[in-house]
Amino acid sequence: MLEGAKSIGAGAATIALAGAAVGIGNVLSSSIHSVARNPSLAKQSFGYAILGFALTEAIASFAPMMAFLISFVF
Repeated sequence: MLEGAKSIGAGAATIALAGAAVGIGNVLSSSIHSVARNPSLAKQSFGYAILGFALTEAIASFAPMMAFLISFVF
């Protein structure tokens, strides 16, 4: 019973990866739209896009970490 609950919890923790994928798509899509609207701000926009990508990836790295903690520690 406990192993089944661990598996369900680890699977639920990895659902966050789908949200991170959507977030990365939104960041890159917004970057492309902003450069298309104002090409002179491409360098500044690229810096913001990298920051958004890094923050979204940080959240994406927490999901497998939580899944491993649920599976192997608890």
